[in-house]
Amino acid sequence: DRHSSKEYIEFLQLLDSKYPKEDKIRLVLDNLQVHTSKETRKYLAGVPGRFEFVFTPKHGSWLNLVEGFFSKLTRQSLKGIRVKTKSELVERIYKYFEEINDTPVVYHWKYRLDEIDPNEEAQVETLSLEKSS
Repeated sequence: DRHSSKEYIEFLQLLDSKYPKEDKIRLVLDNLQVHTSKETRKYLAGVPGRFEFVFTPKHGSWLNLVEGFFSKLTRQSLKGIRVKTKSELVERIYKYFEEINDTPVVYHWKYRLDEIDPNEEAQVETLSLEKSS
């Protein structure tokens, strides 16, 4: 619904409950503030080493295929619509999912490795507040 630290932490807790405790959970994330907020760091301090975050470069949304998917969803299915309820919006989104699953399209990457700025490397960070001894 929103993009709050509380909701993000609930998502992390859900992931934590779904995967074996001995597994490290790796997430590729954009630079949304809730991913590194004070509240998020506090939660992560209680589960040291459980999560590893890989951050996409700033202004690198083109690297994230789901960004293009959501953009297409918005343009093709949601632009200019009016819905009376949240459930009606959810129904429209699921209808779009069904339509694209019925006729899948193979994605052809348009970018070449030599076009990527080497100074814009993805940032890998294990968020943990463990003190080193």
